[in-house]
Amino acid sequence: MSNLEILNTGNWIGVLTPILLIACFYFTLTFFESLRKGDERVTKQSKLAATICIAFALLMPAIYNLYMYILMHR
Repeated sequence: MSNLEILNTGNWIGVLTPILLIACFYFTLTFFESLRKGDERVTKQSKLAATICIAFALLMPAIYNLYMYILMHR
């Protein structure tokens, strides 16, 4: 992979992370709303979606930075 492709990947991660954080916030609000209504199915789905979104939003940049650190210290 060329250096330009690696830097372009970093740009996409920088765009995707805030989108995932916004999605996590949306699913969290949906979770609280369905919790209040007592809809158990939507509550479980919203909780799972919010957890997946925040995990990807936090892990993608960390893994990319670790990869860049290893790549630069070869």
